[in-house]
Amino acid sequence: NTETGSIAAAVTTSLPENIGGIRNWDYRFAWIRDASFTSQALFHLGHVQEGREFIHWVESVITQGKDPANFLIMYGLHGQTDLREIELKKLSGYKDSRPVRIGNDAFRQKQLDIYGELLNAIYETSRYGRRMTEKTWSYVSRIADYVSRAWRKKDSGIWEVRGGPRHFVYSKLMCWTALDRAIKIAVKRRGEKHRTVWEKAREEVRRAILEKGFDPKLNSFVQSFGSKNLDASNLLIPIMGFLPYSDARVRGTIDAVLSRLTLKDTFVRRYDAADGLPGEEGGFLLCSFWLIKALMLSGRRREAKKIFANILKLISPAGLLAEEADTRTNKLLGNFPQAFSHIGLINCALYMGVLKGRSHKGPKPMGWAKN
Repeated sequence: NTETGSIAAAVTTSLPENIGGIRNWDYRFAWIRDASFTSQALFHLGHVQEGREFIHWVESVITQGKDPANFLIMYGLHGQTDLREIELKKLSGYKDSRPVRIGNDAFRQKQLDIYGELLNAIYETSRYGRRMTEKTWSYVSRIADYVSRAWRKKDSGIWEVRGGPRHFVYSKLMCWTALDRAIKIAVKRRGEKHRTVWEKAREEVRRAILEKGFDPKLNSFVQSFGSKNLDASNLLIPIMGFLPYSDARVRGTIDAVLSRLTLKDTFVRRYDAADGLPGEEGGFLLCSFWLIKALMLSGRRREAKKIFANILKLISPAGLLAEEADTRTNKLLGNFPQAFSHIGLINCALYMGVLKGRSHKGPKPMGWAKN
């Protein structure tokens, strides 16, 4: 939004994830997660001003005078907080895919990963020369203080499943990321006040993930503590710097995603667990891009390039991508265009050297090099 600096996840509502089904959502809002990822992609492409405008929006709308415990996961583009979901029963929807929804009840959910994505975006942008104000440092500290206490709680996770809160591994990973980036910023600023508490909490999160989030029999990280289900979001474990790409547990997770969540050397499903909704969704394009990046940075360039080439074939004549694609027909599904998918495309193109962006001239994004 050029007026406010907010970033919408998509510009449409209720385009279905499966034709004729009910997986139809309104994405015309600013998710902290999606917008944080988008701001980083903008910085990496050299669009510094646009990335900074999002940080300014965060400071003016989300963090100003607010307890981090009360942050919403998403806001209206002008900062609205009442995003109640309404079904427009008189509308038949795209190809009779009912219901058509206005608003999104996911705004009521607690998703602990948002703190990691936000602080990672602030950390990344500060590495490109953005001067961090005392105001920004103040809310970074408050967020890290909150995460150091809240990481033990269950939440609804990145995928907004409506089956009740759990100890999602990805949420714990991003709590670790929030603390890690706050510590790195503190070191740079020589801010010693809270570092001991943050460092202790970071190590506690790390131990919990390694002890409860990895299944030796599956040789993979799992969706939530104690589960046997896989989740493609665990591909970010090395990308966020939690473990090196050479780690056997990372290699096992990549192989598990390839064997159990990947179809036709192209489509990656988000997870293999029941999510409480009828019907099936398509391949989630951002997950395909996460897999491409993980393969690239693990030295498996040939596999990565094959998937990348297949994904490029899905791009619409307008040069755009939706959220998902039908694994049978290759047709795009879900809201369109979707910021998540384009973030993945941009980042993979940068990693592969297809695009020349700011990343090649300045500090590289976290996870660029093998740890």
